[in-house]
Amino acid sequence: MRIKILSIAFAALIVAAAFTFIRKEVKVDVKSSQIAWVGEKVTGQHNGTVNIKSGALDVENGTIKGGEFTIDMTSIDVLDLEGDSKGKLMGHLKSDDFFSVEKYPTALFKINSVSESKQADATHFISGELTIKGITNKITFPATVTVNGDKVNAKATFALDRTKWNVRYGSGSFFDGLGDKMIYDDFKLSVNLSSL
Repeated sequence: MRIKILSIAFAALIVAAAFTFIRKEVKVDVKSSQIAWVGEKVTGQHNGTVNIKSGALDVENGTIKGGEFTIDMTSIDVLDLEGDSKGKLMGHLKSDDFFSVEKYPTALFKINSVSESKQADATHFISGELTIKGITNKITFPATVTVNGDKVNAKATFALDRTKWNVRYGSGSFFDGLGDKMIYDDFKLSVNLSSL
C-alpha cells in the first residue's frame, strides 16, 4: 500500500513538473539596444537617438509576458546636424518647449501585455504604458520578437502623437499661423532591443 501511494505521489510530481511554467527576468543589453527617432516639420525633418538606461523582460516558456524600460532623456542626440546647429536643436529638445529633461530626466515604458500578430511585418503586438514628462498614456504597436532561450531580440517602428505628453511646441493642433514653422504632431520611433 505504501509503495502504491509513493508511486501515485511520484506520478503526480511528474505531471506537475510537465505543466510548471518557467518564468525568468531577462536583462536588456543597453549598449547594443537603441531607440532612434525622426521628427518632421513642413520644411523637412531631423533624426537622432535616445538611450535606454535600464530594462528587463519577463519571459515565460519562450514568450514575453511583461517588462519595464527606463529611457535616459538626457541622452537625446541629433544625428543630422553638426556644430552649433546640432547643439542648438539638442538644447531646444531638452528644454521645457519639448521634453523638460532637467525636470524629467527619464521616461518609462511598462509592458502590460504581448499578443501574437497575424501581420506579415510583425510577430506580436505590444501594449503598455509610456510615461513622458510625468504623463502616462497607453500605447500599442506591432513588433518582431524572437526568443531563443535566454536571448531576446525585438524590433519595432511606430509613430506617437507627442501632444498626448504635453509636447506642443510648433503644433498646428494648438497654434495658428505657424506656416512653414509648423512641426507635425507625430514622431517616429524605431526600437531595437537585445538581451544580455
